[in-house]
Amino acid sequence: MGNYSVVVLDFETTGLSPDCGDRTIEVGAVLIRNNRIVDRFESLMNPGMRISSFIEGYTGITNRMLGSAPPIAEVMEKFAAFMAGHHLVAHNASFDRRFLDAELQRVRKRRTQEFACSMLISRRVYPDVPGHSLETLVRHKGLTTSGVYHRALADAEMTAHLWISMVNELKSAFNLGQVPFELMQQLAKVSKAAAPALLRRVAEKAEIKDEV
Repeated sequence: MGNYSVVVLDFETTGLSPDCGDRTIEVGAVLIRNNRIVDRFESLMNPGMRISSFIEGYTGITNRMLGSAPPIAEVMEKFAAFMAGHHLVAHNASFDRRFLDAELQRVRKRRTQEFACSMLISRRVYPDVPGHSLETLVRHKGLTTSGVYHRALADAEMTAHLWISMVNELKSAFNLGQVPFELMQQLAKVSKAAAPALLRRVAEKAEIKDEV
């Protein structure tokens, strides 16, 4: 499972919850294979409603831009094909997962892949960083950034660089030849205090395997 692929995704939306009628207005995604970025997907989406001036100001996406964008259903059909067969990653994944599942349901599709949350994982891998928002992590870890935040592809790119950085950090700190997706998921679930012991156990198992 060392050479798995992940799609790192980010949505910009009309509000905070699909349960309250909020919709997606932009998707950005980055495909990582063998811990390198190999492909990208980006599109605005017309939600069929006006967005608030707050969302316009927050994202820089205007009602005029959305007026000429393709409908959500059309974009989701294409995005479903782009992400098919890859594990999924997002920063604060519970937010993006809810919107992804809601929009897929509208086009009669279902997600079968697992998600991992880069924000939860970063708390275990980088416990000493003063905060685990994307902006704070980018600044403190010196990650690649376009300097733009709250646009879907820019945020997905930064999250992808964070993911690559965390995988490389774990490889070098614990002498791991590979960092399975399942291990990243486990890290998101264990307490901060339990994370080092989990990683040591994984490292010891890998050593034993190498010796056999």
